[in-house]
Amino acid sequence: MSSTDGSPAAPRQRLSRDARQRQLIDTAWRLVREEGTEALTLGRVAGEAGVTKPVVYDHFGTRAGLLASLYREYDSRQKTIMDAAIEATPATLAGKAGAIAATYVDCVLGMGLEIPGVSAALAGSPELQKIKRDYVAGFMAKCRRVLDPFAAGQAIPAAGLWTVLGAAEALSAAAAAGEIAADDAKAELRDAIIAVVGRSGGA
Repeated sequence: MSSTDGSPAAPRQRLSRDARQRQLIDTAWRLVREEGTEALTLGRVAGEAGVTKPVVYDHFGTRAGLLASLYREYDSRQKTIMDAAIEATPATLAGKAGAIAATYVDCVLGMGLEIPGVSAALAGSPELQKIKRDYVAGFMAKCRRVLDPFAAGQAIPAAGLWTVLGAAEALSAAAAAGEIAADDAKAELRDAIIAVVGRSGGA
């Protein structure tokens, strides 16, 4: 078929595999944002992206695989932003605690209510539970590495790290839902981190 000016019509451009995966993930995030994780099926993603179901199955395999991809992307983004913020802050407890608190809350706010929904959906299978456990272990290890030097030579107890994680999840979710201000969530989380270190022997 020729175009109206007599030149051949340009062939439809096929996306590379990486570009297609990016399109499908972006589509999935939009569905979660607009309709919640209940709407997230491979068939629905295919329809919204304008591709056939086999294309989506080829990229993710199962719904669990798609959820895992979303969570890993969020985890990678949070790690990159948090590491940069921690590196850029003064070597003080208040500075490091503030960097952890601010980036945790900002990353959740950047995803709106999507990431709490995806996180909750991770409880749906052993595979997804493992992904979340790995994320938790990584976050706690980062907190220990950054905060232990301020604990007067004492290692922060595991219970203290769970306190930090619980506060981070609850406060950021409340901020994402508009129940508290983002700055209040960051300040409260920073103070909670400082308190945990203080109980572990820090100043």
